[in-house]
Amino acid sequence: MALAQVRTRALLGLEAVEVLVEVHLANGLPAFTLVGLPDTEVREARDRVRAALLTGGYEFPQRRLTVNLAPADLPKEGGRFDLPIALGILAASGQIKGQTLDGLECVGELSLSGELRPVRGTLIHALHARRAGRSLLLPAPNLAEARLARGATLLPAPNLLTATAHLNGVNPIEAADTETPTLQTQNLPDLADVKGQRPARRALEVAAAGQHSMLMFGPPGTGKSMLAQRLPGLLPPLSEEEAVESAALRALDGHLDPATWRQRPMRAPHHSASAPALVGGGAIPRPGEISLAHHGILFLDELPEFDRRVLEALREPLETGHITVSRANRRAEFPARFQLVAAMNPCPCGYSGHPSRPCRCTPDQIARYRGKLSGPLLDRIDLTIEVPAVGEEDLRESQPGEASAPVRDRVEAAWHLQRERQGCPNAYLAGVSLDLHGQPDDAGRALLAKAMARLHLSARAYHRILRVARTIADLAASPTISAHHVAEAVQYRRGFGG
Repeated sequence: MALAQVRTRALLGLEAVEVLVEVHLANGLPAFTLVGLPDTEVREARDRVRAALLTGGYEFPQRRLTVNLAPADLPKEGGRFDLPIALGILAASGQIKGQTLDGLECVGELSLSGELRPVRGTLIHALHARRAGRSLLLPAPNLAEARLARGATLLPAPNLLTATAHLNGVNPIEAADTETPTLQTQNLPDLADVKGQRPARRALEVAAAGQHSMLMFGPPGTGKSMLAQRLPGLLPPLSEEEAVESAALRALDGHLDPATWRQRPMRAPHHSASAPALVGGGAIPRPGEISLAHHGILFLDELPEFDRRVLEALREPLETGHITVSRANRRAEFPARFQLVAAMNPCPCGYSGHPSRPCRCTPDQIARYRGKLSGPLLDRIDLTIEVPAVGEEDLRESQPGEASAPVRDRVEAAWHLQRERQGCPNAYLAGVSLDLHGQPDDAGRALLAKAMARLHLSARAYHRILRVARTIADLAASPTISAHHVAEAVQYRRGFGG
């Protein structure tokens, strides 16, 4: 009778829960039993591991073989358990030195030839292995992703033979360097390409400076999508802590490019996206678009074309910055601190209020179209700005508008003020912090009281006006919020009524 233990991890949301792979060999008729709540992919590891061991020249023990994935009540999924199962069998049968598995975690999917294939979420695994003080033996193709876990001890192996040679001390694997890659220069669209639309450009700058949510409405072809695509060029790069958190979510989805790890994500799902696609879900919970846009931008074009239930699912994460996905046997929480930018037409045909093109929609059609956006959802959007039709004189204007670079400099200066003052963007000010840093002077307070009464604004809208006014003051490097800062912030709450 022989027993071996190998440590690995199972993914549960952004957590990598430690799993102990126990391999037991006993006398009896040959059998291979895999227990511990494995899914279909994990159960298929029996055939992959058997073929990989035989191809590598190892003996597959012809005895009663039991593999337990503990804890038994945690569902296991994916091919990530192939390598630890194979090493456990080799250690239990005495073909590798079992004591070398101490202080080590393993992850990787095996091909039938013994090659190690990449798996999802290696960055998350590396971060947890570093916290536990253990080395991580992983597939070589996952090294670029795992290197983002600065300080982790990474042992990349291209195949099973390399891994076993390391454990037997024959040819030790040199620990990989975990220096994070340098930030690559982005070739982003420039704000100078936008002709006219000065109020919308100003609103975009305010949204960038305070990370505020924004809704643009206007006829087709006026530049709403064009403006949204230029927002990433106005934002500073992610800090290292933010970048690792954002990269971990993209790694969990399996679409992380380590070369762009410091770039703010911008997600633009189609309006046919379902609620699970947007907020996350599935039998095994995966992050949705709002989590993949964490610390970045979520752009929803043609906003009323989204299913109303999908849009209503945005209400909670817009307030809390996270989303909890609950299923019958799984519960996962994902961060979702995104900047919502949306665009829409004023009516189904798009030309309501157009100066030269008549609208062919009836009042009922316009009401139904705009009614797809509930009051509570609109109340959570900080800035609402009209993007009207551009005149011929603006299109013929030879002098380009202000480029992204000087706007980005002003945005970075405003971000610096916010970090120094309260440690977070103005969009996240709440409670005592908002009372301390977001109160206007007497004239501004009086103006805001009049706006509340005339526009019938909610308490949430009141607080959002204060946050936007604080951002406008920061762009002007003003320590106090004056009446003209409040007036501009109120203008962004007027909505479709004009």
